[in-house]
Amino acid sequence: MLNVLKKFSSLKITLAGMVLLVIGATLSYGNPQGTSVWVLVVPMALLAVNLIAAITTNARINQQPGLLVFHVSLLLILLLATVGRLTHMDAHLELVVGSEFEPEKLLETKAGPLHFGDLGNVHFVQGPFTVEYAPGMQRGLTHSHVKVKTASAKWEDRVIGDDRPLLIDGYRFYTTFNKGFTSVLTWLPTNGEPVTGTVNMPSYPLFEYKQDNRWNPPGTDEEIKFWLQLNTAMNEDDYWTLDGRTSSGVLIVTTDE
Repeated sequence: MLNVLKKFSSLKITLAGMVLLVIGATLSYGNPQGTSVWVLVVPMALLAVNLIAAITTNARINQQPGLLVFHVSLLLILLLATVGRLTHMDAHLELVVGSEFEPEKLLETKAGPLHFGDLGNVHFVQGPFTVEYAPGMQRGLTHSHVKVKTASAKWEDRVIGDDRPLLIDGYRFYTTFNKGFTSVLTWLPTNGEPVTGTVNMPSYPLFEYKQDNRWNPPGTDEEIKFWLQLNTAMNEDDYWTLDGRTSSGVLIVTTDE
């Protein structure tokens, strides 16, 4: 057993684990949808085994308190990171002001094999938001107001942002740069009940010049085009705040007919 541990404590295994970890981190950069969690978990697990073997068999480590504490700390960090990747869940969604969070509307969901959380216990409603901008269109703080349903079934007001997550039932929800305007439409089919939905415009002010989108009514081949003319406080040369409550717009609707 000791000989096996000595083999696993080899610096060659350390180097191989580091190379694999760099490759895994590169493949995982930006959290692409097609990359497996195992490209990070496998090298981290290999390095953890390598550290355990080194701590157990290397007298220069286990007989010097300073080195021992350092290597044990590295081991704990590796184990924590490995468990984190196995239990994590990443996703995003677009919420309209006044709408409630619905787990089934999550996009590009990626979950580790040991993720057992229940998003059905997460309840919050998106409220108004503001985004601060500095001269040169430098984005500052985002203040997103949400109402959260507590364990006592009461609704609690909170403010979150890009750096201030909403913490609910072990999940963290952050705002992103993708903010803007949406058109709320009610479709009246020939037969059946009216259906209300939304058509989101591109991120604003990033795509200020291109606030348009297209939509095909259910059961038809007709394409309806939307173009939104906005009047906001946008000022490229001064401080300003994006606030939907003080903005207005005109929605232009066209068809191919």
